[in-house]
Amino acid sequence: MLQNAEKMDQPVKTQAEYTALLHTVLGARYGDAPRAFVHTYGCQGNVADGERIKGMLAEMGYLFTDTVESADLVLYNTCAVREHAEDRVFGNVGALKNRKAARPGMVVALCGCMMQQPRVAEKIRRSYPFVDLVFGTHVIHRLPELLYRTLCGRNRVFELPDEAGSITEGLPVVRDSSFKAFLPVMYGCNNFCSYCIVPYVRGRERSRMVEAVLEEARSLVEAGYRDITLLGQNVNSYGKDLETPVPFAQLLREINAIPGDFRIRFMTSHPKDCTRELLDAMADCEKVAKHLHLPFQSGNDRVLKEMNRRYTREQYLELIRYARQVMPELSLTSDVIVGFPGETYEAFQDTLSLVEEVGFSARGNARCQNARPRFPGGKGQMVPRIDRFAGARCQRAQSKAAGQAVSCACGGAGQKSRPSGRAHRGQPRDRISRRRFTDWRVCGGCGNRGARVDITRPNGNMTKSYFHCENRLQAERLHSASLRACRTAFGIKFRVL
Repeated sequence: MLQNAEKMDQPVKTQAEYTALLHTVLGARYGDAPRAFVHTYGCQGNVADGERIKGMLAEMGYLFTDTVESADLVLYNTCAVREHAEDRVFGNVGALKNRKAARPGMVVALCGCMMQQPRVAEKIRRSYPFVDLVFGTHVIHRLPELLYRTLCGRNRVFELPDEAGSITEGLPVVRDSSFKAFLPVMYGCNNFCSYCIVPYVRGRERSRMVEAVLEEARSLVEAGYRDITLLGQNVNSYGKDLETPVPFAQLLREINAIPGDFRIRFMTSHPKDCTRELLDAMADCEKVAKHLHLPFQSGNDRVLKEMNRRYTREQYLELIRYARQVMPELSLTSDVIVGFPGETYEAFQDTLSLVEEVGFSARGNARCQNARPRFPGGKGQMVPRIDRFAGARCQRAQSKAAGQAVSCACGGAGQKSRPSGRAHRGQPRDRISRRRFTDWRVCGGCGNRGARVDITRPNGNMTKSYFHCENRLQAERLHSASLRACRTAFGIKFRVL
């Protein structure tokens, strides 16, 4: 065990040497403390990676900025799960071309799941010659070395190994919140669902040692964090690859035993690996939030088999029944894919019936995998339909909590509304006011429930008023019919932020 610990510490010692060298290099290159702009796309696992990236940059001497304009280093931590996230990355990176030309000393770096795909890395190599550094998910701990090579060498650096290495402990972390923390307990996935890219960009499952997880959890509690989320691409599989296997339920109980006033959450779970022992541990541990995010993806057994999910509808429902038996107050959320290739309208109805039978506590994530012409209304209507269907059931479930007193954590003020409209080039800019939910009607573009949006001129006079889709301002759930209708109504080219 001691020899293994020494091997795990060795990469950190090497990177610490590069960090010390970078202090000298950055001082000579920029004079004052350089500034870094770090932006993360995607899941909580990516956010946790981004916090470690910022921790290493802080040790190198970087300060952080919220704007690209003042940054000496621009780093995008990318996501490969959704096409829209990829499009945003390409657009944002392309916008850096002129900025890089004006400031040759600026370093542009890309990392994350998206870069782990060979086609993406090759596109960056050929079409974005101003990108200086590209590295994958398996070498994040080597950032000091890679940045040193970038600053001191003449060639661009592409470090994209196919194989996942060992887990490196002891990396510095700059967390985004002062009370809520993400605690990775494992990396990678062995499930290979037919629609998912995660095993190819994150590698096979690798669990952290129990002692390392407990040590980090204790340090978080001592630092005053009240909400700790245990992370893993398939967190239920934790410990299966350790020399002495440790069930995730046991890890949960050990973290729960740490003294202090805090709450424990975990994600993401897979129904195949969600056991009764885990549900019993959730029920027994007073610090574990009684919330379970358990994606079902489809309510049809044939579609589940084609997705390679390795459980059936009835097995999922049996888990839910047992979970509610041991935790009557349990809050349930889920993910679902509609329009999966080969899915029929009857299979889609099975998904709706599962949503009805389970009665989820809140809406999860619904996304459309593929357009199938045989669906009434087509692709554009499937996600809104299941969203409305689930939303009505969620309202019913949430109404049961009326009048109850519960403990909660406040994370701060919400984001201010942002304008999402722009006039055609050469015309006065219009702006879209914040959506008002007091007056609901039907969206003229897609028939979905809509909210009033006022279009005003810079002088303050309202010129247009339109009831459009509730999801209009959410880029990932944008309905093309609504967009076309808005363009026709206003003569405005919309830009989604």
